[in-house]
Formats: sequence, C-alpha cells, structure tokens
Amino acid sequence: MKAALIIFVLLIFISCSKPAEKIIPQRVILVESVYSSAIVQPDSLYQAYATVLGILDKNLVEEGNRVKADTPIIQLINIAPALNLENAKLGYQQARDNYSGTSAILKSLEKEIQSARLNLRNDSVNYLRQKRLWEQNIGSKLDYENRKLAYELSSNNLQLLKEEYERTRNDLSIQVRQALNNYKSSEFNSEEFTVTSKMKGLVYALYKEPGEIVNTVEPLALIGSANNFVIELLVDEMDIVKVEIGQKTLVTLDAYGTRVFEANIKKIYPAKDERTQTFKVEAVFSKNPPQKLFPGLVGEANIIIAEKEDALVIPKEFLLNENQVLTEDGPEKIVTGLQDMEHIEIISGIREDETIYKPDQ
Repeated sequence: MKAALIIFVLLIFISCSKPAEKIIPQRVILVESVYSSAIVQPDSLYQAYATVLGILDKNLVEEGNRVKADTPIIQLINIAPALNLENAKLGYQQARDNYSGTSAILKSLEKEIQSARLNLRNDSVNYLRQKRLWEQNIGSKLDYENRKLAYELSSNNLQLLKEEYERTRNDLSIQVRQALNNYKSSEFNSEEFTVTSKMKGLVYALYKEPGEIVNTVEPLALIGSANNFVIELLVDEMDIVKVEIGQKTLVTLDAYGTRVFEANIKKIYPAKDERTQTFKVEAVFSKNPPQKLFPGLVGEANIIIAEKEDALVIPKEFLLNENQVLTEDGPEKIVTGLQDMEHIEIISGIREDETIYKPDQ
C-alpha cells in the first residue's frame, strides 16, 4: 500500500511538471576505455651528466646530430687530471725500471752478493786448509778457530744478502703493481672529462655553453632514439588495475587535430607517482603512425579495456542512484555492465522496449 502511494505521488509529480525527457534503450557497439593524458617521447630518452667537476670546454656535437654509442659529445677542462696522469706515468716507469733490474737498487745488491760469494769461497778454502793442518797437529788452535769464524761469517753474510735481494725484489714488484694501478686510475679520471653518448641516437638538447661551470647534478645533454618513439600515459590509480600489456589504445595529438592514431600498451611501470597519484604507462604506435614526431608532443589517449558489438545501453544521465532507472511504474533496479564516457550497458532489470525517464537533477 505504501509503495503504491509513493508511485502515485511520483506520477502526479511527473504529470504536473513539464514533460520528462524519455527514451528507450538502444543497441550499439559499446567500447569501455580508460582515459589518460599523453605525451610523445623518444624511446630510451636519457639525460647525460658529468661525473666530475670542471668547466665546459666545448660541445663536440650540435642539437639534431646523430651519434653512435661512445661518441664524445662534450669536452670538459680540468688541468689537474693531466698533471696527475703524467706523474702517475713517470712513477710507473720508475717502478718498472727498478723491478726489471736496470736501476742501481738491484744492481748494487747483485754486486754485493757476487762479492760475498768470492769472500765465502776464499774463507772456505782457508778454513778447510787450516782444518787439515789442525787435524795433523800443525798450526795453532787460534788460527783454526779464526779461519772457521771467518768462513761462518761469510756464509751468513751471503745468506743475508740473498734474503735482502729477494725482499727488495718483492717490494719493487708490489711498487710496480701499485704504480700501474695509480696510472690506470689517473688515466680513467682523465677520460671522465670527456662525456660520451651511451647509445646510438639523436642529440635533442644541449643545456650548457662553453665556459660554464659543470657539476655532477645538472644534466648536460638530452639523448634518445632518432626513429623510435613511445607514448607516455599517466593513468589514474583507480583505473590502473584495468590496464594490461597489449591493449589497443586510441591516441589524439594536439599537433594533428582530430586525427586518431592506434597504439598498443607496451609497458606498465609499477611505482605510483605520489604527487599526481598516477601510474606511468608506455604505448607504441601500431598502424599508420604520425609522419613527423617531436619530443614533448601532447594529446589524449583512451585505452580500450573492453568492447561489445551488441550492447543494450542508455545514456548515463538517465541513471538514478547509479543502479536504478525511472520507468512508468517507478524506479526499477538494474544490473549494469560496460560503460564509456556517455553510455552504460543494461544487463538486466528492464525490457529492451521499455520507456525510461530522465530523473530531475
């Protein structure tokens, strides 16, 4: 009884007001999509930085030049590395000469060892001669002991010189390796004052002029692919779960007016931008891409997440409380399906030929 009263009052209200707009559901091809802003960028775009402090001597390339991987693009100035490199080179050469035996260090020890061998041979002969005489009770015991002591001292001295020679040789070997490492390090530091391209591509921008101070936190150049471009899309966090690799995407660019280009989702970045509450998604053009592309071209994109050829739909503005429509018998609960910017699919709840009314706003 109460429900009938509500419907009656509602019908009186409708009949007393201006005629309500009415429609019947229509069958159309319905495409549900996720909207996103779009910006075109070269593939593998990156900013080149210096790894040392210095002064920009000259830009070795110009904006618009094509480069290969490891192509020098910027030369910096710093005289210290050149001096360090030369000193390290001299130090390495000296250490290598010392180790190879051409210097006075090992030569001197070799001469001392040679002299010690001669002394040992002489003391050995005298000792053995004196020993035989002593065994024959010829000569004094003091002469015998003196010859023996001289022989032992010569033997010990030769052994000490040999040990010193090996120790010095090992030390010099270590010094050679240390000097070589220092030389290589200085050579590497010197190379750091030449900024090179990390990829084959195009120089899109040079940010500094000769004479300007260069640091390690400000970019010096912008380099990316010369022919391959990607479309960077920013997808709202409420929609990112609907996006998948390979989905068809319709793109419009401000530079090309109303022309629509087809693309496909290539990559979904997992990290959310906390500032914009969006996720970055990359797409690539598929059919008939734009003939000319430049970094920074902006536009809009719609990522197709579902498509139905024979969907029963009504305009979204005819919805009442998101899951009802207003019929001649009053509000009816419905089950909805796909939707686009203007329409929503009716799965069940009303007949295909049933008239529905637009609710008062």
